[in-house]
Amino acid sequence: MNKEEQVMLRFREVFNKLTWLNKLKMEAALSEHTPSEVHCMEYIGKHEDANVTRLAENFYMTRSAISKIAKKLMEKGLIESYQKPENKKEIYFKLTPEGLAVSRLHDELHEEFRERDRAVFEPITDQQFDGMLRFIERYSEHLDQEIEKLDESVKPHQA
Repeated sequence: MNKEEQVMLRFREVFNKLTWLNKLKMEAALSEHTPSEVHCMEYIGKHEDANVTRLAENFYMTRSAISKIAKKLMEKGLIESYQKPENKKEIYFKLTPEGLAVSRLHDELHEEFRERDRAVFEPITDQQFDGMLRFIERYSEHLDQEIEKLDESVKPHQA
């Protein structure tokens, strides 16, 4: 196995472990909500004027899938829609007080996970972080270019 394959394998392994480990606590604390619902609420809470298109692009999902999630969140009373006076066509979302509470709980869990993992990150130098971030950004840009090459009909954020 070459170095590139080793890096990709290790990325997947670390991601899978992290997902599994975090999932246990997340599911226990947020059992009434799907991960997609929680992440949509997180995005809505952190981005002004969140709408279906922006959510779909961020999560690489179809607008139809995001619309279904948004509908469920509205039915649960966790988000509400609004329009701007100058743009009656576009529908935006914001968290309700109940949605804010769920989002805060989610943030607290992430802080707990960061605290759990702090021992791994503390000895990392700024130079090492910068190198890792450069690699991740370069790879992300490469993937963006590959996505752009796709036919419009198969892009993940298209309906």
